[in-house]
Amino acid sequence: MRCLLYKLQPDTLSLFSKFEIVTAETLTTDTITIVEHEDFSSRMREWSTFVAAQNPHPSLDLRWMDVLRIGLKHRPICLEAISDGKTVGLLPLCFVESWLFGRFLVGLPYLNRGGVIATSPAVATCLVDRAVELADKLRVKFLELRHEQPVEHPALGVTMTSKVHMQLDLPASAEQLWSDLDAKVRNQIRKGQKQEFQVRWGTTKLLNDFYHVFSRNMRDLGTPVYSRKLFEAILKQFDSEAELCVIYKDNKPAAAALLIHGSQCTEVPSASALREYNSLNANMFMYWQLLERAVQRKQAMFDFGRSSIDSPTYRFKKQWGAKEVPLYWYYWPESTHSTGQSVEAQRDALVKYWQRLPVWSTRVLGPPIRRLFAQ
Repeated sequence: MRCLLYKLQPDTLSLFSKFEIVTAETLTTDTITIVEHEDFSSRMREWSTFVAAQNPHPSLDLRWMDVLRIGLKHRPICLEAISDGKTVGLLPLCFVESWLFGRFLVGLPYLNRGGVIATSPAVATCLVDRAVELADKLRVKFLELRHEQPVEHPALGVTMTSKVHMQLDLPASAEQLWSDLDAKVRNQIRKGQKQEFQVRWGTTKLLNDFYHVFSRNMRDLGTPVYSRKLFEAILKQFDSEAELCVIYKDNKPAAAALLIHGSQCTEVPSASALREYNSLNANMFMYWQLLERAVQRKQAMFDFGRSSIDSPTYRFKKQWGAKEVPLYWYYWPESTHSTGQSVEAQRDALVKYWQRLPVWSTRVLGPPIRRLFAQ
């Protein structure tokens, strides 16, 4: 497969409508087109079929593009590789504009995985070529691509491998799942079961209680919280696949989680428990409910999400028997690593200050800050 080149038309207004195909005798009729959100609907059915055939993981579902547009106010675009009239590769991206940190092109924010979805390494190379060119034209600080497999490309000179996915292969029954757990884990779950927690499953009716727990826990961790609107968008876009689990103690929310069910995998993108319920094992009790739910839906795998290696969240997930899957986050240009370190240093310096703020203020200040980190 050959790649077509693009040139920038300075007299047009839209950032992404500025590209027109430049033909050359050495190029084939194969194309890589830049598709904006307004044109997604005409391509979505074919795209969804293509993605499901390549990898059915829920994080790769293209409805996330609308979620990120509505919930985080990012601008979604998609690079599509076409050969013989058929889609052979996709690269979903979000254009992130930040008054504090500048512009970024990310595939994709909030999610643990993304990057290139292609039928061959050659197609993947062409898609990365176009992404780098687009990033350069848009004058972004960096292009970030999130992969689970190594991608060889000369432009991707910086790779972050400090984070891993934590995934658990699920048995056919809850009884077998229970038997597979370490005795210490089973004991902690039993302690939680003795606390007479109430378990509620639902969607938008539980969103207030979910966000109450999630936003307060993020404050306690010193991390700006995602907006409530993000979770509203997730529940709307994934109306039959997304659900909330909220654990109550004496009718007060103590722990909460968001689940996304794919065709073979259940993922927990966001979950939290309030610290005052740690001694009651509320979080352990909740995760047992989440795992049971996935088994009941006949899922083959439970995805705990990403963690930094040997961090507290990594160890929490590992105790359930989850195995680490390497992540390869690629960056262009090569100077990106210094930018990333600078952002991390600024964030670490703000953690202690953020933890002292009232929860109500973090719910106001957190969302506009959180979207800027492109995480």
